[in-house]
Amino acid sequence: MVTVILVRHGETEWNKVMRIQGGGSDTQLNQTGKKQAESLALRLKAEPIQAIYSSPLQRALDTAQAVARYHQAEVEIEPALKEIDAAELEGVPIDQIGSHFSQLLTKGEENSSFFERYGGESLTQVRQRSWSIIQRLVNQHPDEVIVVVSHYFVLLTIICSVLNLPLSQLGRLRVVPGSISTIVFDEGIMRLVLLNDSCHLTNI
Repeated sequence: MVTVILVRHGETEWNKVMRIQGGGSDTQLNQTGKKQAESLALRLKAEPIQAIYSSPLQRALDTAQAVARYHQAEVEIEPALKEIDAAELEGVPIDQIGSHFSQLLTKGEENSSFFERYGGESLTQVRQRSWSIIQRLVNQHPDEVIVVVSHYFVLLTIICSVLNLPLSQLGRLRVVPGSISTIVFDEGIMRLVLLNDSCHLTNI
């Protein structure tokens, strides 16, 4: 059995002020995000983690390194875990696009190409690259516990793949900054056993 702990990076200022923060924005954790990363690390301290993988973006890498301080594992960077390329929409306030941003993106399969229309990636492309790396890591780490630190759209496309959900349902799921979701691969069966756990963040 392979356990994959999916972690969304801690908060950045762009998260706080609701700006689109894609793969072209290498934003830093803010003070709240740094506290979230440390609380997350303490939450995972007792887990028998053998490997830690991270998006190359600094907000994810700093979160992953906080987790690694309590384990005998170096953070390995995986470019495929980078957030969706938002292209021309990088940094645009979400309220300029619509108050129901995730619904706008996923209201029907045709909107999976929302960012692509602005020179970025489609959700389908993100799912292809993110699911491919998850499958490789599962094969690479039999009977181990691994941590994958990434971003909103990447993590949600992975979860949709586990649940066999179409991307049009992505807007029904949430992973907040600093949260944990866990998937298990056991003899060919995939299970989502934890979603958007943020109990460790309650005192921040």
